[in-house]
Amino acid sequence: MVHNLLLIIHIVAGTAGLVLGPLAMRHDRRRFAAGDRFCGPINAGYQATVLAVCLSAVALVVLYRPELWWLIPLSVLTYGLALLARESAARRFRGWTHGYVHGLGGSYIALVTALIVVSLTVDGPVTGPAQLIVWLTPTAIGTALIELWRRRLVNAISLGTGAAKPTRQPSA
Repeated sequence: MVHNLLLIIHIVAGTAGLVLGPLAMRHDRRRFAAGDRFCGPINAGYQATVLAVCLSAVALVVLYRPELWWLIPLSVLTYGLALLARESAARRFRGWTHGYVHGLGGSYIALVTALIVVSLTVDGPVTGPAQLIVWLTPTAIGTALIELWRRRLVNAISLGTGAAKPTRQPSA
């Protein structure tokens, strides 16, 4: 019963994260170009779904699949990337766009990789050494797309209203 509940939470949160990720990227780009300093509510929803996916993954590993212990640090790193995005946008340190884009994009790549790996390698058509291709392809493609997105974000901000105006930071 607990296993099924955790699995449902994990699947629903993962699906929501896959839907909200691109929406957050687009919405935040518009907010930043308009001079806003903080991530928007869609990004907050994305952060919550990534946290739910990571916590449910840890619970599933601890309770039912301890041989997959290495997924625990991977979950921590995935949520850490999502936090990096939020904090980079809020603090605006030098090179903050790198932190924001690679944080949000990296956490999204982790979600996409998990979906593809589970779909193709767990009782799926890909076995043996070919599984490495399934694990690495989303990162290879995603990293190039992240850099393209970062350049567009920087361009949108420079064409926007100028310096970021201070606004009230949403509660965490």
